[in-house]
Amino acid sequence: MYLGVYRLTHRIPCARMQQTGSLEKSLIMSNQQRPLRLNVGFIASQPTGTNRDFLFDYPLMQLGEDFNLENFSGEINISRTPQGLLVQGQFYGHLELECVRCLDQYKHRLEWSFTDLYAFDKRSVSESDLILPEDAHIDLEPLLRDYAIIEIPINPLCTRDCKGLCTYCGENLNNSDCGHQDPEPDSPFSTLKTLLDT
Repeated sequence: MYLGVYRLTHRIPCARMQQTGSLEKSLIMSNQQRPLRLNVGFIASQPTGTNRDFLFDYPLMQLGEDFNLENFSGEINISRTPQGLLVQGQFYGHLELECVRCLDQYKHRLEWSFTDLYAFDKRSVSESDLILPEDAHIDLEPLLRDYAIIEIPINPLCTRDCKGLCTYCGENLNNSDCGHQDPEPDSPFSTLKTLLDT
């Protein structure tokens, strides 16, 4: 049976809601101070197959007290299913990290996507442990934070060919060549080489 698809778009550019018609305004209940907290009650009350897009574009987004992303952008699609609301997201942002080689700070681009289900009740939960709150407001901030943290590299590099620091004087070799040579690594055959040279 064809259920049909209802599609609306909600764009939130530069920390403010886009001004739209009165009907759309009545449906958009996202708090400007908490842009990742969305009122999805309208979607939950619609037939199965209804879906809606939320677009985000912010110069700075704070995901928790100590996690800030610059040039934050992305899109959320929320679909009404028999079990709950299916949330699919794709996001981008720049995070300041320290290069493990040269120790300089640099902007690292993060990119991540996810799919989660906000179930209508506990009986609908299978792989997901997310339950749609009674007030039909979902806070995406902790969800986005968790997925973004997974994408942070264990050994961040400012560039793939970063030269690092001079092991002798500590000079950043990306900026200048200090002229020092790295010491030869110890070898179990170094003693034999010395005997052969004499």
